[in-house]
Amino acid sequence: MKILTNCKEVSELLSQAQDRPLGLGEKFGLNLHLMMCNGCRNFGKQLDFIRAAMKRYLERGVSGR
Repeated sequence: MKILTNCKEVSELLSQAQDRPLGLGEKFGLNLHLMMCNGCRNFGKQLDFIRAAMKRYLERGVSGR
């Protein structure tokens, strides 16, 4: 199990987590890093916000009606 200490690795994993389930080791390393890194926590929240906004947009339809 690798502990993620590099913000670049963490941002890549946060992005991947939007599309696939993470393994136990990945989740552990990610959560450990997120406890210490405010920047990566903010990036994760931004990804969640963008994904939710796009989902709402697509549910309404492209025309917005």
